[in-house]
Amino acid sequence: MLRDVYLFDGLSDDELAAIERHAVTKHYRKNTVIIEKGDDANALYILLDGHAKAYVANDKGKEIILSEQEPGAVLGELALLAGIPRTASVMTLTDSEFLVLSKHSFAECLKDHPNIAFNLIRSLAMQVQALTESVTDFALLDVYGRIAKVLVESSVEEDGQRITHKLTHQQIADHVGASREMVSKILKDLKAGGYLSVVEKRYVIHRKLPARW
Repeated sequence: MLRDVYLFDGLSDDELAAIERHAVTKHYRKNTVIIEKGDDANALYILLDGHAKAYVANDKGKEIILSEQEPGAVLGELALLAGIPRTASVMTLTDSEFLVLSKHSFAECLKDHPNIAFNLIRSLAMQVQALTESVTDFALLDVYGRIAKVLVESSVEEDGQRITHKLTHQQIADHVGASREMVSKILKDLKAGGYLSVVEKRYVIHRKLPARW
């Protein structure tokens, strides 16, 4: 089950089996917070099935989604390595299954399997790149530009069309740091202009979105 997890790329079947023996499988229902920002880091989470989001929120409940994670994602490694409190919260978006490695077991894995350390360095470098892009988007793109980017990056090719996964107005607002009302207005205008249509909460992009709104 660990063969498709990037963190363990290059390990043999025997090595993967040894890691699995040190891990615990846990199931969580949809909308369960499995990591809370500010908590002590005591475990590493590997998403085996389902979807989850990493996010930060203020005391008033305003939320920014940092990333959405799919099977194979590794969560919580940064705080675990640095020995610092959790830097973000993680919530399941669907019923999900995780493989959980305790802090001690993860340390043993790093010691016994140097490949993991190299994969981890690569992962952290990619996270820094993603964070840089995110900060750049917030600094240089207006709300419309950020919404358009979310739609395009969330879409995949299906039957000759670009179609996103299911997205609510609130989810898009949480991604781009805007009000739901502003998101709704922009999406309404894009649909009126023939750029988008909605099928079962999935956005079908019919043609290239305009450069400006």
